[in-house]
Amino acid sequence: MGLESMLQFLENKTILVTGATGFLAKVFVEKILRVQPNVKRLYLLVRASDIASATERLHNEVTEKDLFRVVREKWGANLDSFISEKVIAVPGDVSYENLGVNDSKRRQDMWKEIDIILNSAATTSFDERYDVALGINTFGALHVLGFARNCINLKVLLHVSTAYVCGEKKGQILESPFQMEEALNGTSRLDIKAEKQVVEQYLNNLRGQGATVGAITSTMKDLGIKRAKLYGWPNTYVYTKAMGEMLLGRFRENLPLVIIRPTMVSSTYKEPFSGWIEGVRTIDGIVAAYGKGKLKCFLGHPAETILDIIPADMVVNCMIVAMVAYANQSSEIILHMGSSWRNPLKFSSFGNLIRQYFTKNPLVSKSGKSIKVNKVIILRSMASFRTYMAIRYILPLKVFQIVSTVICQYNQDEVFYLKRNIKSMMRLAELYKPYAFFTGSFDDSNTEKLRMATSESGVDVHLFGFDPKWIDWEDYLMNTHIPGLKKYALK
Repeated sequence: MGLESMLQFLENKTILVTGATGFLAKVFVEKILRVQPNVKRLYLLVRASDIASATERLHNEVTEKDLFRVVREKWGANLDSFISEKVIAVPGDVSYENLGVNDSKRRQDMWKEIDIILNSAATTSFDERYDVALGINTFGALHVLGFARNCINLKVLLHVSTAYVCGEKKGQILESPFQMEEALNGTSRLDIKAEKQVVEQYLNNLRGQGATVGAITSTMKDLGIKRAKLYGWPNTYVYTKAMGEMLLGRFRENLPLVIIRPTMVSSTYKEPFSGWIEGVRTIDGIVAAYGKGKLKCFLGHPAETILDIIPADMVVNCMIVAMVAYANQSSEIILHMGSSWRNPLKFSSFGNLIRQYFTKNPLVSKSGKSIKVNKVIILRSMASFRTYMAIRYILPLKVFQIVSTVICQYNQDEVFYLKRNIKSMMRLAELYKPYAFFTGSFDDSNTEKLRMATSESGVDVHLFGFDPKWIDWEDYLMNTHIPGLKKYALK
């Protein structure tokens, strides 16, 4: 598995990527095109109504991104012809059988050509509609597996999951597969087929009652959280991803399967350049809110909470190496890709570093003034958070209502928005509570074996490295991640 064989393996290969407009998928596509331009073809599955729309999305949301500037500089005026030769946008949707690829000739061509499948399609919202999350994260995985079975030259299927399918476990968390019907609380039998029927029943009842789209969305979001907690998961996202893993493990038969479980994916460490990120992701909401002077408190335990962050390019390097290492092996392998086991970042260190950064490099308000950041209150439990909310928001709101009524200036609209904001803050706190107080560490024994094999085989670690021990958290956060967040996400 030396460097030469790594690049040779990718040469003349055809790869299908689902969820092609997602963050990780973009980094993967860019890496392949940059290090192995002799790849035969990349089929990128894009949610679109037709080829023209899919191609437009591919152009606008993938190849036109600044992420591709190194590739763009390399190919110059020939970039468009290079992309059109190597990359094909395929309109489709993993929620449907055959991935929603309706063109039968295109399907047949793909089944004949495809060597590798990367399934990175997912909805990552913690409280997504249950029907939507089940369709993409759970049955979408099964549909990808069904498609893979028809690919006569398939070498490996790599499925991107999340390390947090573990729920709220503490201590050492192993790279263990799920068994069908396994529930985290151990008290219930999880029947995935029955869950689909529950969704259909709820939707039929709501539509029969003439419920509005808003009412259906709200009900299905609540249903997802309710069903997740019934079986021991904290939210709809990780629950439906866990069920997706179950289906893959149960029905894969002898198909080579790699399930990679990244933790919180952050901006690029080195490739194609440091600091690239798209959107405000995971912990970045906290970073952005604090830098803007809007965050007055942190929820978490300074000494015990572990923030498991891993740069996107390290995840992609692990994915590519795993594709080569486990190709044509009729096994299921699970890889944790995170930092908590070998290079943990404590919540207290994270808080100190972002305060230090924005003190030295303040954001600028719309009026042109530097935004001053202050030391925030650390709330070490949900009870202290509720007390804080009551004192800072709920009681003042009640006083405001009383005073406004007395002086005949009661503004119902203002009160409505205040109540809605308070409700939103409480809901977000409940959703993020499991991670604010997360104390588990993700054992990465399988991933470490892969790293060792890579090193012993002479693979260039600068090109395909994924060792979290390399990360100096102070340097990465202060000089790479937060500057990248400001440049590419906050702009």
